[in-house]
Amino acid sequence: MTEDAQAKPAGLKGDPIEFAVMTEIGIINQLADNLFQTYLPKGMTVAQFSVLNHLLRLDVQETISELASAMQVAQPTMSSTVRKLEDKGLVELAHEPDDRRIRRVVVTTAGAQLRNDAVAALAPMAEILRQNIPETDWEALLPPLNRIRVFLDQLRN
Repeated sequence: MTEDAQAKPAGLKGDPIEFAVMTEIGIINQLADNLFQTYLPKGMTVAQFSVLNHLLRLDVQETISELASAMQVAQPTMSSTVRKLEDKGLVELAHEPDDRRIRRVVVTTAGAQLRNDAVAALAPMAEILRQNIPETDWEALLPPLNRIRVFLDQLRN
């Protein structure tokens, strides 16, 4: 990485700090997704992993509409993602007991295992990050990033 790339702030001089921070988060997201993709199992996309991770992290079963809303994507996009996960045996669609028209996405045992294996496969990347960015920085970053995420989640439609 060049010295200029390290020192160049996100945004332009005079931009509001909030814009600069959000730009920085966006750039980090792109870089992290591209790097993460290299560690995912063959045929698994970041979007597919994100669905598994979302459902397991929150310990929920959601409809495709609810997932689309949570991931901020169109319903047909989420339907396609869920269908691919279903074809791989990583999720199942379960009918709601009270209303069989409603189907919820349920992570299978194989889906949970694949998610955990993918996280474990990140160990080499995590080690590189640890060697270059102190743990105290990671610990300091998490609380404000969490507050930003929660606040932005409350603002969405």
